[in-house]
Amino acid sequence: MTRYLDVQHMRQLCARVGIAELLRRIAAAIEADFRRWPDFEKSPRIARYAREGVIELMPVADRSHFSFKYVNGHPGNPRHGLPTVMAFGVLSDMHTGYPLLLSELTLTTALRTAATSALAARLLGRPDARCMAIIGNGAQSDFQALAFMTLLGVRALRLYDIDPAAMRKLADNLCAVCAASGMPPPEIRLCGSPREAAAGADIVTTLTAAQARAEVLTPDMLLPGVHVNAVGGDSPGKTELHRDILKNSKVFVEYLPQTRVEGEIQQIPEPNATELWNVLNGTRPGRTSEHDITVFDSVGFALEDFSALRVLFELSSALEIGSQLDLIATPDSPKNLFGLLRHAPSEPSPDKACALTPCM
Repeated sequence: MTRYLDVQHMRQLCARVGIAELLRRIAAAIEADFRRWPDFEKSPRIARYAREGVIELMPVADRSHFSFKYVNGHPGNPRHGLPTVMAFGVLSDMHTGYPLLLSELTLTTALRTAATSALAARLLGRPDARCMAIIGNGAQSDFQALAFMTLLGVRALRLYDIDPAAMRKLADNLCAVCAASGMPPPEIRLCGSPREAAAGADIVTTLTAAQARAEVLTPDMLLPGVHVNAVGGDSPGKTELHRDILKNSKVFVEYLPQTRVEGEIQQIPEPNATELWNVLNGTRPGRTSEHDITVFDSVGFALEDFSALRVLFELSSALEIGSQLDLIATPDSPKNLFGLLRHAPSEPSPDKACALTPCM
């Protein structure tokens, strides 16, 4: 049987483990898997684009497990009462091909994206970074804020969104989580522009959803030493940073063949970017000075979902959360698949045995 985690199961898991602890576990799993980067068979995600958005498949595998994620990105969905991003995924046993886990990944994608951002900022940001700007306060922003608060010790947040209600939503959610968990609430300022939010911030995270070549950040907004998490630009023709920021910064990516097409560096003909796993393994430098401006050009990569699915499978199995799904047809005799149909519950019993004619 395949373990199945639906949205309610995921809510149970978050309640039992705690969102902060789940972020820590996912970040640790992503770091461990990135450190063994050469062990994985990797490829850019398979994407199909329409005027309204994109639908993608994201596969990756090592010798033991295969995973894939189905995910979309449709910025206009909130007008129809649907999330911009929706996802589910599968973790399978490479030795047999059997699917071990079928899981919702909409909530999980938000968790793993935030965990990856915090991991990158720990490697690339200044150790004393405590003030963070979040530009774009939609569905991903709450997870980003919690990841940076719990994993990096961020204590001050500068929020900006073109929709004032989104800023208030984020501030209210963070205050409620802190009150419920006993965590000290952050200092929160609602800002009137991206420039005001970025002013004085040690870390600037962009999370805008518009499918456009935008310049949410320009070079004059960034002080020396700042770390930028560019998360919103994740498909061809969709960017958030002025191209001169990329020219004058140290740029880091997840998987260069994918980011070159979908990330901020699509604006640069010959991008000089370092894959994050090289920094983790010490083969390439990260930040070398407190004055460096570093950019994590994050588009999301399949290995992060692989890591998150591993964590979900281990925790849900240990805590007995989820259900068993009869997803794969498994007849008593593996070579007699048709036998399952012969004995289907809805089939009436035959009145007489079938007459067999010998072959001549």
